[in-house]
Amino acid sequence: MSNQSSLQIGQIVKILKGKDAGQVAVVVSIDDSRFVYIADGNKRKFDQKKKKNLQHLEPQSFISSEVANSLNESGRVTNGKLRFAVSKFVQSTESHAEEKGD
Repeated sequence: MSNQSSLQIGQIVKILKGKDAGQVAVVVSIDDSRFVYIADGNKRKFDQKKKKNLQHLEPQSFISSEVANSLNESGRVTNGKLRFAVSKFVQSTESHAEEKGD
């Protein structure tokens, strides 16, 4: 996938590998071209953000402006904002699934 280097801060990603596989998290910082740091504000707090290889993540099209703005302004983000971004994304995907129906 060539779109992996275009991850942005505040972007939602789905974790594909590791013990958190299948979960959703937010990109809180970009290390280099191969690694980013992610957190979800719940199990993975901002202060214990996880370094993940881009190959182990599936970028989603959802970008949380609240998280991105907070990180750009202060370099930090609250765990509540991370949880809110994740729950907003999960709700939006659930509502799309219901709309499609069978």
